[in-house]
Amino acid sequence: MPVIPGASAGRARWMRAAGWTPPVVGLVLGIWGNTEPSAWTDEIVTIDVARRSWPQMMELLGQVDAVHGLHYVLMYLVGQANGGLNEFLTRVPSAVAVAVAVAGLSWLGRLLGGPRLGLCAGLLLAVLPTASRYAQEARSFAFVMAVAALATAALVKVLAGRARGRWLTGYAVLIALLGWFNVLGLLLLAAHAVTVVLLRPGRRVVVHLLLAQAAGIAAVVPLLILASAQSSAVGDAAPVTATTLFNYFTWLLTPGQDTLPLALKLLLTLTALAALALLVVHRRTAPSLALAVGVPWLAVPPLLLMAVSLGHPLFAYRYLLFCLPALALLLATAATVVPPRRQLLLALLAAVPLAASHLAIRQEDSRQWDTRAVIRTLRIHDAPGDAVLFSGARCGLIATAFKEAFTGRPDLGAARTAAGFGALDNLPADPDLLQRRLTHTPRVWHITCNHLSSGARQAAARATASQERALARAGFSPVSHHSARGVDITLEQRPTTGRPAGEPAP
Repeated sequence: MPVIPGASAGRARWMRAAGWTPPVVGLVLGIWGNTEPSAWTDEIVTIDVARRSWPQMMELLGQVDAVHGLHYVLMYLVGQANGGLNEFLTRVPSAVAVAVAVAGLSWLGRLLGGPRLGLCAGLLLAVLPTASRYAQEARSFAFVMAVAALATAALVKVLAGRARGRWLTGYAVLIALLGWFNVLGLLLLAAHAVTVVLLRPGRRVVVHLLLAQAAGIAAVVPLLILASAQSSAVGDAAPVTATTLFNYFTWLLTPGQDTLPLALKLLLTLTALAALALLVVHRRTAPSLALAVGVPWLAVPPLLLMAVSLGHPLFAYRYLLFCLPALALLLATAATVVPPRRQLLLALLAAVPLAASHLAIRQEDSRQWDTRAVIRTLRIHDAPGDAVLFSGARCGLIATAFKEAFTGRPDLGAARTAAGFGALDNLPADPDLLQRRLTHTPRVWHITCNHLSSGARQAAARATASQERALARAGFSPVSHHSARGVDITLEQRPTTGRPAGEPAP
């Protein structure tokens, strides 16, 4: 391992203070604009599940979505500690997790190449838009990234031979946490294996690492067994194509919201590729340990996931968020070996795309569902006696996750709530029950969620057609329509009510 040169007491204090800068920046960027983006499908599921009683949540995890169980438990505890949950509170833990990931990467960078590399790596991770995007999402992926950074740092400590027994134990615990937050995070172990092969630490160290990994995986086996029986809960994934690796690299730099112009995305991607190309050119002066750790971490997990997805589609970019620190580490390594003028040029080229992407991910409609548009439309245009009718997987959870906004607006399409029978979605009312409910309702807001996987889209189309037939039989006809990102909102009204039709906001 490299020996960091000694420094004066004043410089050492300054470096310690500077070491806090990256996680603070990561936390601030994670909280900035936290409440602006509209909650979407997965976040709505998190809010709904975390608001359930403990027995209801355990019933759910015994049947479906156990792979996210640890995150649901954490969110449940956050809700209990704060007397309830809202969008802000459910997203703050992810911001904290990103700050931990940044701190972990800063520590790792110091281990691999000294204080300068640690500071650069941490700051780069903190300012990457994808890190902020998932710092503002109430799901487990930021936690997986944080644990991955800490586990990799623990691996380096073991390879360095410092207090090896303690770090082996910590490494095993972190591997277990990695699997419990998301089983696909265990792909990191393959990257660690490549790093160990490259560094050749000796047979004894390899055996100890294998035992630590085995202990960590053993702790995840119960979850793996349970999750394998729940595989039907996994949604459709994008097919692997010739452009998948390039899209993965682009996604790491700026997440896939379409509010960022393609030209800026390409500029940021090409700038990062240029930095990595310069790193290859100057690789002889770069810290070899950083390359041995960063390259496998960035490349091996996506390649393995792509290979698995050829037979069983699982490839989704968010599952690979834990590779983002590897990209930041390699870009920071490039910054330490590239001449200053080229550093400045690369920074100037990246500045505008990074700023634009940070603004884009904080727009209300930057997520797959614009639930705010639904709530706003109903708040402005509803009338006494109005009801709602949802179509699309998980769509009805909008009403349970945002109960205050739907008070007094019964959901005609739900026979039982998801919490009532241990599921992720409400139990739909049968046609007879729906028809009876419609006979006593003057106006219905028909809300269709259309940003769905292909299988869910087909089921939603059938449900929507059935609901429209029921509405027509009950004498309803559409009087206004509004579309927002991922949702369609149609006001259905009986012509005999004598009420003016509300006109949703454009």
